[in-house]
Amino acid sequence: MADGPTPAVTQTTSAPPIIIQQMPTQPIWIRRWFVRGLMVALSFSLLYCVRLSSEYQQYFDDGTSPTERYHSGDKTAEDKIAVIEASGTIMPPFTGHLLDAIKKVNDDDHVKGVLLVIDSPGGLVADSHQIYVKLKKLSDKKPMFVAMKRIAASGGVYIAMGAGEKGKIFAEPTTWTGSIGVIIPRYDASELAVKVGVKTDSLKTGEFKDSLDPLRALTDRDKELWGRILDESLQRFVKIVDDNRPKLDAVQVKALATGQLFTAADAKENGLIDEIGDEEDAIEALKTQLGLSKVRVVKYTFPVSLMSLLLGQAQAHDPEVRLRKLLEMSVPKAMYFCGSAQSLPSFWQAVIEAR
Repeated sequence: MADGPTPAVTQTTSAPPIIIQQMPTQPIWIRRWFVRGLMVALSFSLLYCVRLSSEYQQYFDDGTSPTERYHSGDKTAEDKIAVIEASGTIMPPFTGHLLDAIKKVNDDDHVKGVLLVIDSPGGLVADSHQIYVKLKKLSDKKPMFVAMKRIAASGGVYIAMGAGEKGKIFAEPTTWTGSIGVIIPRYDASELAVKVGVKTDSLKTGEFKDSLDPLRALTDRDKELWGRILDESLQRFVKIVDDNRPKLDAVQVKALATGQLFTAADAKENGLIDEIGDEEDAIEALKTQLGLSKVRVVKYTFPVSLMSLLLGQAQAHDPEVRLRKLLEMSVPKAMYFCGSAQSLPSFWQAVIEAR
């Protein structure tokens, strides 16, 4: 066999295999709970942002919170009649809303006249007087009429006097008004306390410190003390009506100050109101007095924020809030109010909730 070149031997080297390691798949329930956790975290984050935004707006609030809304009349007119609504019991937060609306009207140069619409049984003495003072200053600057609706009693009458001597007061035919007087709500549960074996044993620094304690009867000296306080508030009420009702003098007002309610017809006969008519009648009369043929009638609203609703729900179940409400029930509250101001069921409900 002849010698020759040795043929090249080709060695084929195979590439190393590629190994793909697959991670174990997580159970689907883990992924679901992870997503839910993210959603909960996102929800809390959004609520926290809303709270910060609400606190920021509240801190820098300039007192112009009422929102103006169209009521009636010419939508393009620059001259306006502002309708300020006093509806419900005169106490916070009602008082703050009404004072904000009064300020907004006072600062608006386009407002030429004001209609105060009252649908209220009255409320706290201090709040009624505070509102009256602001309304009186406003009516000295801009003519004001009053429209009484379902009921405008006690504190409702008091704030109506803010229209001044020149302000006309209208009442609907079915309106109840009057109830000029003062009340301090109180329960005498002393006999009940004896039956259930409960007695008051407050530590105090003076004779009158627990004067209105419902677990003991009033003494003659207690009645004398609170009688003077009530009389002072009543005399202020009488003077306010006397000063602002040109058809009445102090003697006539005192004769009406029995706490009695009057129908619209009786109120007109006694000089408490000027005309029997509704809100639209009052607006037309005010337009005539102002000499305005084209006018835009506006009113004001107070939107409730999301944060106030959330905080309100949270506070409703807070034991400390319930206890505070129970303690506040024993605080003396002089009221220009038509009615008993409190009900026995609400008292015991507060007691039960505070436990």
